[in-house]
Amino acid sequence: MDTIAIPALNRPIDATVEIPGSKSITNRALLVAALAQGDSILENALFSEDSNYFAKCLEQLGIPITLNPDLAQIQISGKGGEIPAKQADLFVGLAGTAARFISALVALGNGEYRLDGVPRMRERPMGDLLKVLQSSGITVNFQGNPDFMPYTIYGGQFTGGHFRLKANQTSQQLSALLMIAPYAQQDTIIEVEGTLVSQSYVKMTCKLMADFGVEVNQISENQFQIKAGQRYQPRHYTIEPDASNASYFFAAAAVTGGRVRVKYLTKQSCQGDILWLNVLEQMGCQIREGDDYIEVRGPEQLQGIDIDMNDISDLVQTLGAIAPFATSAVTIRNVEHIRYKETDRIHAVVTELRRLGVQVEEFPDRLKIEPGAITPAAIETYHDHRMAMAFAVTGLKVPGIVIKDPGCTAKTFPDYFTRFFKMLEQ
Repeated sequence: MDTIAIPALNRPIDATVEIPGSKSITNRALLVAALAQGDSILENALFSEDSNYFAKCLEQLGIPITLNPDLAQIQISGKGGEIPAKQADLFVGLAGTAARFISALVALGNGEYRLDGVPRMRERPMGDLLKVLQSSGITVNFQGNPDFMPYTIYGGQFTGGHFRLKANQTSQQLSALLMIAPYAQQDTIIEVEGTLVSQSYVKMTCKLMADFGVEVNQISENQFQIKAGQRYQPRHYTIEPDASNASYFFAAAAVTGGRVRVKYLTKQSCQGDILWLNVLEQMGCQIREGDDYIEVRGPEQLQGIDIDMNDISDLVQTLGAIAPFATSAVTIRNVEHIRYKETDRIHAVVTELRRLGVQVEEFPDRLKIEPGAITPAAIETYHDHRMAMAFAVTGLKVPGIVIKDPGCTAKTFPDYFTRFFKMLEQ
């Protein structure tokens, strides 16, 4: 469908929902399982455009992979750090994790590997990762603009050693290097220069590596050491529900003054976006937790908030979409790096809120949203799954909101609107 209309509710939501597996964990698990020696099975894996691009790349690299969407299960036959294919033409779509992780993986191969993506992917930051690979003896040949896709990586001996890496635009490049470092010729020390954004995702990477048998020694906040010779162990691994995608369902409870329970997700999650619960709590929501669920109950009206969202920046759109319903202004700080995501997310949120008649101030690294009445409109989504999912929540409170290109949610949550509307029927 070109558009989808969101039905406004005149009652609080009261629902229990299930969320598919985490995209971030699925793609990290795909990489380390491919590097392990032997068969791994990933349960509750995410099946979406991003994970499908990743799986297709692994298949093209000669790593056997079996997808079973009906069971949400993936089997990978890891090759112990070897890349069987000597040549591959790899397409990653708009999947940033696939782009960075596969670029690092093929550095371990002994061949010629070309990587490309959609036009927006050709604008997303890759250069800091590639500079580290080049400094370790890997050749990279750019077919377009230097430091951006498309390019060809000539894999060889990844030496390891002491590297400096900028991670002020994305932490995915650091995660990529961490995950391949055990297979380097020597111990690796990665020193992050300047600001490290989205630190919670780096913690997730380190935990997943440990779950598969490899230890990362974090010497300081910005320095990581990985001993060479460690090897990932194949295993049966269950992936948590996606906390980022759960945020939209929790937000629905928040704005309607209702109750939403998400099954199989707890505050012990390794995903940094579980901290969304703290944001909602500060805005007046009540949070309940059981052994295998989290429940959010919304207040009569949300309170305004001034918050640094650097570490949970994938949720800026979720907060932006519900901010107009607060009692006072909502200020979101320290998120300049989200301008380099699927779209310029600060500008996209500001533009769409203004389309709805909301007063918003835009700054290079932040935005300030004033509460106020909303004028119905059709929301542009900019090929960004999170724009579509977040502003669907706005539509629960305001009749006449329409989401353009709802199919863009296929990137990380193909049946989002099916589950969203099912929630409304409960």
